[in-house]
Amino acid sequence: MIRLLRIIERLGSRVATIANAIGTLVVLALVMVVNYDVVARGLFNKPFHGAVELVQFSMVLIVFLQLPDVVRVNRLTRSDGFLSILGDRWPAVSVYLNKLINFVAFVFMVLIAIAIWPEFVEMFETQDYFGVPGVFTAPWWPIKLVIFLSAVLCSLLFALKVLLPELNEDEKDNRDAALSDLT
Repeated sequence: MIRLLRIIERLGSRVATIANAIGTLVVLALVMVVNYDVVARGLFNKPFHGAVELVQFSMVLIVFLQLPDVVRVNRLTRSDGFLSILGDRWPAVSVYLNKLINFVAFVFMVLIAIAIWPEFVEMFETQDYFGVPGVFTAPWWPIKLVIFLSAVLCSLLFALKVLLPELNEDEKDNRDAALSDLT
C-alpha cells in the first residue's frame, strides 16, 4: 500500500511541477503584455486594450498553477519556528503536529474544490465572461477549472503528507531512483 501511495505521490509531484512551469510561462507572458502596453502607450499612444483584464486573469492563474508545487516542497507561508523548536526536543510530537496541520490543510482544499465545482459548471454552461464588451472579454470557466484542479491536486498532496511516513534525504534520493525505474 505504501509503495502505491509513493507512486501516486511521485505522479502528483510531477503534475505539480508541470503546473508550476506553466504558471511561470504565464508570468513571462504577463511581463510581455505589460511591456508591450507600456511601449505602445508611451511611443505610439495606442495602449493594449484589455491589459488590465489580462493582468487580473493571469494573477489568479499564476497563484493556482503554482500552489500545488508550493505544497509539494513545503513552502507555504506559515511559521515553522514552533515546529522546529518542538522537533529538537520532541521529534515525534512535531511529526504528529505537522501531520495535523497537513490534515487541516487537506480539509480546506477539499472544501475549496467542493465550493468551486458548481461555479465552474455554471460558468461553463452559461459562458459567462469578464471584461469590457467590445474591448476585451474572456470566459470565466478556465479560471474556475484551474482553481478546482489546483485544489484537488493540493488535497491529494496534503493527504499523502498525512498518510505517508516522512523520509530523510537519503531515503528520498533512493525512493526517487527506484520510482524512476518503475515509471
